[in-house]
Amino acid sequence: MDYKKYVSKVAYEMKPSGIRKYFDIAATMPDSISLGVGEPNFVTPSVGCEAAIKSIKDGITRYTSNSGLLELRELISRYMREKFSINYTTDEIIMTVGASEGIDIALLALLNPGDEVLLPEPCFVAYSPAIKLAGGVPVVLKCVKENGFIVTPDMIENNVTPKTKAILMCYPNNPTGGIMTKSELEALLPAIKKNDLIVLSDEIYAELTYGGIKHTSIASLEDMWERTIVFNGFSKSFAMTGWRLGFVCAPREFAKHILKIHQYMIMCAPTAAQYAAVAMLKDAFSNDFAEVAKMRDEYDRKRKFLYKSLIDMGIECFEPKGAFYMFPNVEKTGLNGEDFIEQLLAKYKVCIPPGIAFGEAGYYHIRISYAYAMETIELAMEKMREFMQELKNRKFE
Repeated sequence: MDYKKYVSKVAYEMKPSGIRKYFDIAATMPDSISLGVGEPNFVTPSVGCEAAIKSIKDGITRYTSNSGLLELRELISRYMREKFSINYTTDEIIMTVGASEGIDIALLALLNPGDEVLLPEPCFVAYSPAIKLAGGVPVVLKCVKENGFIVTPDMIENNVTPKTKAILMCYPNNPTGGIMTKSELEALLPAIKKNDLIVLSDEIYAELTYGGIKHTSIASLEDMWERTIVFNGFSKSFAMTGWRLGFVCAPREFAKHILKIHQYMIMCAPTAAQYAAVAMLKDAFSNDFAEVAKMRDEYDRKRKFLYKSLIDMGIECFEPKGAFYMFPNVEKTGLNGEDFIEQLLAKYKVCIPPGIAFGEAGYYHIRISYAYAMETIELAMEKMREFMQELKNRKFE
């Protein structure tokens, strides 16, 4: 049977995740070390777990409203206002199955076939496929280490066409750890407004910035609220990846159409996860987000250690100011990112995804997650140091 003729062209041509290939290989190595997954090594705070368990024991196991629990949306409204100076009413907030679902349904609500979306790379592996599945065309903006992997006005102006409808950005960034400051975001506004673009802003790492830097949401800037859709969630900041709980914040005229797609695709976000989020936000407001700060401080400690380790062994590395990733450049070793990690995995059993998985701009890069136990990071760096010495020895043979 010729299955190809039954599969959609978009699905057939879609490449599998460039990350998962190496995780599958590592899974066959019982003693391998992984620094590849973008997942906190912390356990979900107990106040959230207990609230979820209570909701289940109390028999609260039915659907919530499509938008999510009203109490939770009220808390998120407060969170967005107090943390990021953005005002959303409860009917402008939709609880989703992770921030990823939010991005998917927003793209489906916005794009007509052939609409173009500007996509800064390197970026999260799911963005380009999500745009294509919604009928859109991703247009890559190549970001580079020399300017901190940020988007510039020229990048926008040089790539806009009559078909361009939106730009999809993620800052703090996965995979680079780059951030965009308020002034850097403000510099983009004339190009965005001139070309009448919608901004899709993935801010899932908004709580994870370092060195005293505070995250600025582009939606909080002058005249940008009306043309911005913000995605966030509980996976990274509250160590809730497996709970699958995110949210979309959008002007009512966008939100009502995004909600329709959410209704038909998902119905509602997981009920127990929503009760957990209610408890954790209440606790966070009463304790000045102490649990989040504790996790952030620990990530910062690992960030500093990892950055110094890489520099000391002669690997070029941009110093990240957000998220929990580093994006070293290994070109000086004589290898591209994929060759580097394949050899590192085969001989030293350290699993790290290649930068190419996050776009062509990552060809000579690798992505290291420091959302792991310090002992794991230290051991992985020992192994990498041995590999780097081996590469140096090869040059003199």
